[in-house]
Amino acid sequence: MAQIQDLEPTKQEKSNTDTLTKEIDLVQRDPKRINQDVVQIDFEDVIAEPDGTHSFDGVWKASSTTFTVTKYWCYRGLSAILGLPLALLWGFLFACLSFCHIWAVVPCIKSYLMEVQCLGQFYALCVRTFCDPIFEAVGKALGGIRVALRKES
Repeated sequence: MAQIQDLEPTKQEKSNTDTLTKEIDLVQRDPKRINQDVVQIDFEDVIAEPDGTHSFDGVWKASSTTFTVTKYWCYRGLSAILGLPLALLWGFLFACLSFCHIWAVVPCIKSYLMEVQCLGQFYALCVRTFCDPIFEAVGKALGGIRVALRKES
């Protein structure tokens, strides 16, 4: 009698699928706060009038509004035009980096460590075989030397 395999995905398969299609938070778009310094730039951080040198209040308000709206819409326009191509570029770049790390860097490091471990064992064997007897003999020969310091007046 043939066995029927369970068609339910395993935990690992579910985990892999969930990470590819995870829900995107449209409110908190920088949860790790990697771009906090960029967000903090306001009109007052760029343009400031010292005491005694003020423009008309209407000009100041209009300049502030113009700056803020221009920054907002320029960012939106650039992200609409360049966001997808740059996301494609960065996705490709990080995929290449991941590929190189997984298929080249880590295997090279593991291979190097294996070779170094073999050479280290060979080196330790050579030291124990050739150097240890010499150092033991020199130690026994010089071990009987006593040094006494006297202060003569």
